[in-house]
Amino acid sequence: MLIGEYRNKLDEKNRVALPKKFRAGLGDKVVVARGYEGCLIVVSQKSWKFLIEETVKGPFTSGVLRDTTRFLLGGAFEVELDGQGRFVLPKNLLNYAMLHGEACFVGLGRWVEVWDSAKWDERLKFLYTHGSEIADKLSLLEI
Repeated sequence: MLIGEYRNKLDEKNRVALPKKFRAGLGDKVVVARGYEGCLIVVSQKSWKFLIEETVKGPFTSGVLRDTTRFLLGGAFEVELDGQGRFVLPKNLLNYAMLHGEACFVGLGRWVEVWDSAKWDERLKFLYTHGSEIADKLSLLEI
């Protein structure tokens, strides 16, 4: 299962190592794409197919569907990890996530989010402060 929080430095070539704990669950070929709240997502190729089928199903005439598809698929890249588990982050994804220096990898069960470490620390403060409110809203969802 993809769980936990790990930090790795980006090198001068914009490479970063996917934490070893996540490599076993994701494999050597992954998809990296824009995520929400300014992070990136990393998923296995199998999970990517499921995520896209689940997320972007619906009529082509739907503007919301087209925008979601543009957001997720338009910036997605298939990447292959090198022998040390590293991959190069494409420039547009680096810019989107404002990644520099250190990346924080957060395992969320089916996918991994990649955050700039400083941005992740800010997000954690928000989650700590608003955790009860988020839980209350979640309890109202029909899942």
